[in-house]
Amino acid sequence: MSKKRDYYEVLGVGRSADEDTIKKAYRKLALDNHPDRNPGNADAERRFKEAAEAYAVLSDAPKRQRYDQFGHAGVDGAQGGGAGFASAEDIFAAFGDLFGGGGGGIFEQFFGGGGGRRGRGRRGQSLKVDIELTLEEVATGVRKTIELKRPEPCAHCSASGVKPGSKKHRCDTCGGHGQVVRSQGFFQLRQVCPHCEGRGELIDDPCPKCQGRGATPKVAPITITVPAGIQDQHTERIVGQGESGEGGGPPGDLIVVLHVKEHDVFTRLGDDLLMQTRISFRQAVTGDDVEIPTITGESVSMKIPAGTQPGEKLRVRNHGLPRADGYGRGNLVVQVQVDVPKKVTSEQEELLRRFDEIDGNKKSKKAGKKTIIEKVKDLFS
Repeated sequence: MSKKRDYYEVLGVGRSADEDTIKKAYRKLALDNHPDRNPGNADAERRFKEAAEAYAVLSDAPKRQRYDQFGHAGVDGAQGGGAGFASAEDIFAAFGDLFGGGGGGIFEQFFGGGGGRRGRGRRGQSLKVDIELTLEEVATGVRKTIELKRPEPCAHCSASGVKPGSKKHRCDTCGGHGQVVRSQGFFQLRQVCPHCEGRGELIDDPCPKCQGRGATPKVAPITITVPAGIQDQHTERIVGQGESGEGGGPPGDLIVVLHVKEHDVFTRLGDDLLMQTRISFRQAVTGDDVEIPTITGESVSMKIPAGTQPGEKLRVRNHGLPRADGYGRGNLVVQVQVDVPKKVTSEQEELLRRFDEIDGNKKSKKAGKKTIIEKVKDLFS
């Protein structure tokens, strides 16, 4: 088995390349090496799949972070990253939106829909939804059910788009192929037929329920499992859950973007959580054990060391967020704020004065004590 090339090397970009640079590099490689532009060229097909695999990892922030840290071992076997693609069809299904989506995009203009899609109708549009999560849900993982409004196959015409009892007829412009071929220099380029829009057939008497579209809007419940430790702005692609395709074409995908709400108590620092707690002057000086809340709703005991300073940060291990890779948890970082009383009683004031006197005496005695070397110097002066 040949060793995989570095993904940055595959796309020809530096390790600090931004999202746009990575996207442009992938687009160029995909167009240059597409199998329809290079028929029978196994090397071009290999480069085409290799570029898609590299883009699948480097365009996804969490996968890119794991790849930068662990190399191929960090993403091999992960969904959509490092597993490779079986065909150009798989790649188009995953990244069709990058090239203009289903129908009329750059792949379809040049290659008739991404290789092997001719005569199969148009792929459905991909849909995008935003889901908001609480930090508690990030800590435990959660299942979210959303009501997704999308076109579903029309039951009245069985998704044909034709009024029951009527029929479609073949498009004369493309001869029923859904594409027309034109020459441009050394290339013969296939384009979606402008007359039938790639369907290969025309409807004279459309279905009154769906107006010939073959689909009607319906609300469909979709349940999404969100793993613990997910990052803010994480994007996931659910294949086949977008709009239904036309003329027998495959459905689009559902793009899910996850947003994590700010918390009133905890601030997220990667896998760690930061919070503040207030202690008394006495607790800061002499030390104590205090109860600290955690993101799971439980409380833990934390030791305040004697002499703790205002603003000092103490760490409670393994009480942060679960790590996205499933191994362990982050820590809970507690920043200590010391309460200084605004008013004191006469008895408290007397005790504080006494404290200052004792502390001052200790310091003056320590300051007045001479070292052995100083005593020897005094003896011979």
